[in-house]
Amino acid sequence: MNKDNLPPRSTPYYAKYQRDIFVEGATTGQLPNFSTDPNELEKKARETVSKGGWLYSNSNAGVSWTHAANREAFYRWRIVPRMLVDTNQRDMSCELKLGNSTFKLDAPIGFAPIGINKIYHPLGELNSAKVARDLNLAYCLSTAGSQSIQDVAEANGSGTRFFQLYWPPDDKLCIDILKQAVENGFEACFLTLDTWQLAWRHGDIASANYAFYRGIGYELGKALPVFQEMCKERGIELESKEAGQFWIDQVWHGKAKSWEQLPWVIEKWKELSGGKPFVLKGIQIADAERAAATPGVDGICVSNHAARQVDGAIGSLDALDAIIKSGVGEKITVMFDSGVREAADVAKALALGAKMVFVGRLFVYAMSIGGEPAVKHVMTSLLANLDILMNVAGFQSLKDFNRDCLVHVPHANLPPAKL
Repeated sequence: MNKDNLPPRSTPYYAKYQRDIFVEGATTGQLPNFSTDPNELEKKARETVSKGGWLYSNSNAGVSWTHAANREAFYRWRIVPRMLVDTNQRDMSCELKLGNSTFKLDAPIGFAPIGINKIYHPLGELNSAKVARDLNLAYCLSTAGSQSIQDVAEANGSGTRFFQLYWPPDDKLCIDILKQAVENGFEACFLTLDTWQLAWRHGDIASANYAFYRGIGYELGKALPVFQEMCKERGIELESKEAGQFWIDQVWHGKAKSWEQLPWVIEKWKELSGGKPFVLKGIQIADAERAAATPGVDGICVSNHAARQVDGAIGSLDALDAIIKSGVGEKITVMFDSGVREAADVAKALALGAKMVFVGRLFVYAMSIGGEPAVKHVMTSLLANLDILMNVAGFQSLKDFNRDCLVHVPHANLPPAKL
């Protein structure tokens, strides 16, 4: 596919990346360093990452029934292609509206907030933040990030960035985190609701695989003035295992918050940010309508934490379907993550009503294989894959992704090899 033979488009010709690879292989013999097939990518990552990094990235809650439910949900929704549609000027651009803010992005794909990226690559979150900037995609930084808020912001530059909050029990620390996010250009707060503490993940437990407790990866906390003061008051050396332990005990602390407490953190974020968007992440069916009715909540991210927190739960895509059917999407913006592996998964989530789809493990696996270039390859490949899918299946723009382009096969069994 030579873009010079096609009409101009408002977004990049991602599909051309396929041809670029073919031409490079044919003329110089240079091939990609790894396959972007999700199963092959996972295998390659296992060869390159440390044992601890592999366990942390790949472990799910319990025996991974929710992980299976996520993949089965995607498998049971099937795309219905449409032929003889003029898709030559496909438009993948996304205007994500959250409250009074509109974010103009080149595609409806975002980088999910994933913690402690330094266990995959020395530069950690800086890799993905730079790629998000280069591809004009949304980037979301986790409170459990292993680079400082300022350093990630500098790496992301002019990009669109959101901050994911794990709500600490200390109010002063919470305010300091939010303040740092605002001062460094993070445009929305995503409050995660399903991780007051980590789930029981058998592999991590068996090897005591908790990098923070070994003093690894707590750079985000270490750079916060309030946390520095907290350490000083307790006689904890900032450069020590004890500081790493103390930090993560402020992040995943086991002290559940409630709906009654929620207005406080919304108010603090709005006050500090001048009214920027606030999103609840981790919403499933039972809480969607309450979330939509909560003052100050501008959006929800339908998520089961990629199956890492509650085992035996419903698939996140099934939750999205039910939430959109309830009419919540007409009141606030609905986004999605959990279980996304392919462009077809992105298309299905969009068709069911999500306005933004976040991916996680794909770019983490890539990061462990080859840092920033590998992350860029995987994410560009995902964009190219979606662009090509739109071309051959008859989708001109994101507006064409709706329920009419899907059928549901409720009793289809996912092949075990493709979980």
